[in-house]
Amino acid sequence: MKLDNNHRLLDRELAADDPWLLDANSFERERHTQMLRLSLLHGSITNALEVGCAAGAFTERLAPHCQRLTVIDVVPRAIDRTRRRMKELPHITWVVSDVQQFSTEEPFDLIVVAEVLYYLNGIAEMRAAIRNLARMLAPGGHLVFGSARDATCRRWGHAAGAETVMAMLNETLIAVDHLQCQGDTPSQDCLLARFRSPVRPPDLSNCLR
Repeated sequence: MKLDNNHRLLDRELAADDPWLLDANSFERERHTQMLRLSLLHGSITNALEVGCAAGAFTERLAPHCQRLTVIDVVPRAIDRTRRRMKELPHITWVVSDVQQFSTEEPFDLIVVAEVLYYLNGIAEMRAAIRNLARMLAPGGHLVFGSARDATCRRWGHAAGAETVMAMLNETLIAVDHLQCQGDTPSQDCLLARFRSPVRPPDLSNCLR
């Protein structure tokens, strides 16, 4: 898979022992604690999707709560590192794929996508990725989203962040819960949110004949 400039940068950063200090930084650990709490509010997880695993810090916390877990990342190094960290647990499926292109027939009752979508090249690609994720969410299933705020992401050179993406998620999903994670620096200011897929009404056409 051909990587764009953003993904090549991610690949280089993943060569570090603890990229982005996801294990060592207390703010990141608390952010993951809150992401896991939002992920488990609906109860047991039968089939989950994690979009963007980085070096596996959150994967390690989510996996024990899932009967099945699919992990995708556009950067092969991220998948390789996380697979080694998770010691090839049999209930995890690993896929190198872009969030816009990934597809599966079996719906997910939980999708987690955090600190990922702002790496896409513009608002149109973000909206396309959201449509794809919403399509794979089971009726009544939940999506947990997290991102740095718009202003922070734009300062980093990205098109948008949390507020913009949450508005797009609200176009197809139902907002259930949200919270702010604030650290010691302006960059440590992110929003987390949980969305629910609408429950489709039963097909009564056969009953009306």
